[in-house]
Amino acid sequence: MGSELLRIAEGFSIVAEGLRGLAKAEGGSKTAEKTQKAQPSATEKAQTETQQEKPATLEGIRALMAQKTQEGKSKEIKELLQKYGAAKLSAVKPEDYPALMQEAQVL
Repeated sequence: MGSELLRIAEGFSIVAEGLRGLAKAEGGSKTAEKTQKAQPSATEKAQTETQQEKPATLEGIRALMAQKTQEGKSKEIKELLQKYGAAKLSAVKPEDYPALMQEAQVL
């Protein structure tokens, strides 16, 4: 039971990190919130395109992983982080960000 709770907590941690990254990327503007409510699919497409064009950053990876977690791919994200020798995203080496971003987009 304890290990299950720890896994759930880690999942929430990943989601929280992703949401923080999204909030920083949007700058907290109210216009962005209205756009998201009106057209969620267009916003998701724009985020994906932006993530592909920009170099991989911690915030961008965090946002992508939050999106994948919401899609129900928490287990795959956890395995991907472990592949890079990290228990959580903040422990991944910056030089591994581009490869990690590529693999996370494929999930």
